[in-house]
Amino acid sequence: MRIACLDLEGVLAPEIWVALAERTGVDALRLTTRDVPDYSELMARRLAILGERGLRLADLRAAAGALAPLAGAAEFLDRLRARAQVAVLSDTFYELAGPLMARLGNPMLFCHGLEVDGAGRVAGWRPRQDDPKRRVVAALQGLNARVAAAGDSYNDVSMLRQADAGFLFRPSGAMARAHPEFPVRRDYAALARSIEEVWDGHREGDAER
Repeated sequence: MRIACLDLEGVLAPEIWVALAERTGVDALRLTTRDVPDYSELMARRLAILGERGLRLADLRAAAGALAPLAGAAEFLDRLRARAQVAVLSDTFYELAGPLMARLGNPMLFCHGLEVDGAGRVAGWRPRQDDPKRRVVAALQGLNARVAAAGDSYNDVSMLRQADAGFLFRPSGAMARAHPEFPVRRDYAALARSIEEVWDGHREGDAER
């Protein structure tokens, strides 16, 4: 069994919280996992800002629902799915990801949940589990799957390490320098070829920078 495990935001789609920042003019919401490695800390900041600004689930959904996948992402997924399985492992939320998933052909998605009160305010969030991306990859490997993974941020590192091969896709310069053990791919054709080579039992060893 062959599976590609892919991050969503930054790999297949734009950042939802950056879109919300642009929509609302709240620049503090631009912070992502490229900036803050600790996801719990990042979400605590985001929830505090939502409360201070009176932003609700409807505002988040409007920002997320207006997003289109990154150019070439849908075709990239189609190429992979023609040969094997694809799972999206993300730190986004089921309450926000539906429209993007539909535009990507509804790949399997593992992410988190939001806690919303009766007035539509986001009161908290429910992690799917501890270190979820790595644990999904490990579970798939336990089913004898050969897993190739791709991500772009600090929250993807444990997933990339666990996979049979992990790749950074269009990372920041700081991220690439911090983790030179992961080959860098900057376009979908190159990433698809690398994933297919992992599935076929070998991989490119060069790390494009």
